[in-house]
Amino acid sequence: MGIFSYIKERLSGTDRTLHTQYGDFNLAKRADRRRLVRQTIQLQRTTDALTSRDIKAWRHAWQLAINVESPNRSALYDIYRDASIDLHLSGCIGQRKGFVMARSFEVIDADGKKNEEAMHYFEQSWFKLFMRYALDSIYWGHSLIELGDVTTDGDGCICYDGVKLIPRKHVIPEFGRVVINVGDDCHSGIDYRQPPYSDWLIEVGQPDDLGLYLKAASQTIPKKNALAFWDTFAEIFGMPMRIARTNVRDDKELAKMEEMMSSMATEFWGIFQEGTDIEIKESTKGDAFNVYDRRIDRANSELSKLIIGQTMTIEDGSSLSQSETHLEVFQNLVESDCDMLRDVINNQLIPRMIAHGFPVQGLRFDWDYSTDYTPEQQRSYEELVVNNYEVDPNYFAEKYGMPVGERRQMQPMLPGAPDDDKSKKQKNAHPFFD
Repeated sequence: MGIFSYIKERLSGTDRTLHTQYGDFNLAKRADRRRLVRQTIQLQRTTDALTSRDIKAWRHAWQLAINVESPNRSALYDIYRDASIDLHLSGCIGQRKGFVMARSFEVIDADGKKNEEAMHYFEQSWFKLFMRYALDSIYWGHSLIELGDVTTDGDGCICYDGVKLIPRKHVIPEFGRVVINVGDDCHSGIDYRQPPYSDWLIEVGQPDDLGLYLKAASQTIPKKNALAFWDTFAEIFGMPMRIARTNVRDDKELAKMEEMMSSMATEFWGIFQEGTDIEIKESTKGDAFNVYDRRIDRANSELSKLIIGQTMTIEDGSSLSQSETHLEVFQNLVESDCDMLRDVINNQLIPRMIAHGFPVQGLRFDWDYSTDYTPEQQRSYEELVVNNYEVDPNYFAEKYGMPVGERRQMQPMLPGAPDDDKSKKQKNAHPFFD
């Protein structure tokens, strides 16, 4: 009997004291129940195998993952791990996630007013890590995130001591189960969608979501092979061939010549018997660039289209109008990621925070679009408002940290009206030579 089955059986009993190998737990106490949950969810983790993959392995792993009766994503996640180290793919994902993480957010009440005190509960390292894990679900597929223990920060403010991602290979989202060992029956393990586990776990992504890495692997696998083949090509044909011809038949002398030829390297000299000719034969194979480099470029462009919807914001582009259009497409993807993240925070994270004692009842998370203008856009926006409306000086004092007095009253100059100061100066003026 597995440990999870053992604990589940004990939890279903009427005795409120649970006897386990970790000690006795009084289920009437919330602290003991929480301690039990954290200790019993220790999974038997295994080292991932770093082996070569091909398209055939990718299709087989995909088939295992979508098996209706017994889905298994372990092989698919191994392929995802290989795809995640692709430099171009990592750059695209980093750019897309970076735009979301750099966006300002706010915590507002039912009237839409920003709650400055509640912002402290979210401006924490655990919350930033939670957002990164949630955004990773776009590429890895369904993710199960566990909230840490409730504690206080240096200011005495309530917070979580961290968050962590439940190892994906142990999660079977189709059945809502977490298994102890990879490959265990999908009906075993614990039902993490039931209390008390559901109080500390947050699901991001649909149960059947396999993420964008599934499509990306169809390009990262042949790209990695093309790079390997190109290295082999360079090793074989990149350096000119050296051919030594000799009339010597002595095995010892031939062995010396062979050793000398192999150890020349950059020091191209040697001592040979009389009658030995050395020939340098250049390679005539010159199509490696078109064969391999163009295939790699095509893979990179396909990955760019998959992750950021276009190519010009991460690759070279010469047309300003086209780059602006591509940037708009990219921003639409960023907005989609922001909407997903906002829904997860409002619908799952904040309700659990309320249950754990955070004073965020009646508040919700939203993105602060008003602070995301460029300096030029912000200046034009403020000038437009100031020229048409009365603005409280405290706005500029708080934003720019400078004292602001009363606004000066500027008298408009009518067309054709004489300048009083100029007229006075002209009346009192005397000729220079008088």
